[in-house]
Amino acid sequence: MAVLDTVATGGARARSNRLRILAVAAQELSRNPQASMDDVARAAGVVRRTLYGHFPSRDALIDGIAQQAAREVTEAFHRGQADADSPDEAMARFTLAVWEVGDRYRLLIALAQRNLTSAGIHELLRPVREKAAELLENGQRLGVFSDHLPAPALSYAVESMTLGLLQAVNDGAWENGGAVAAATACLIAAGVPAGRAASVAERIAAARA
Repeated sequence: MAVLDTVATGGARARSNRLRILAVAAQELSRNPQASMDDVARAAGVVRRTLYGHFPSRDALIDGIAQQAAREVTEAFHRGQADADSPDEAMARFTLAVWEVGDRYRLLIALAQRNLTSAGIHELLRPVREKAAELLENGQRLGVFSDHLPAPALSYAVESMTLGLLQAVNDGAWENGGAVAAATACLIAAGVPAGRAASVAERIAAARA
């Protein structure tokens, strides 16, 4: 039993170290996208061997950050469904929660897009895309969302819009961009009238504040 406890403790410590390294690396790379593995190791307070034990290369580290961001987006989706009275409210909650995660990682999204294949990014976002398609399909059945596109295709479109808006903020093309405006844009893209979309996004954002 003592051996098993030691192994479990060691595994928990390794997971904790990995998460801490990812968090520090995300901050460091957001501050300096050219940061090296040595820079990350110093910022995390670990030796190179520890860092390379978890992530054998800079690309592997960026991939790890992208995977962590994808997990947080998935968690944000599930949080976004709580207490929603209608599909458009659920979509607004989801978009606002995802934007919060995406805004934290937005500079790293650009890095990940340069370091990961499009297929890799596609696969990372697949669980969220499928859940969003279910939400959109339910809204289409209720007449809340437009049915001009099948729900899975509409899910792709909303995903692309969200990533595109994050990139627009990165590039300075959307200086006043924010969560409420992004949620409004996604609702409009899903077929919600502009006035209703803005009202829902603002109300849900105020309730989250």
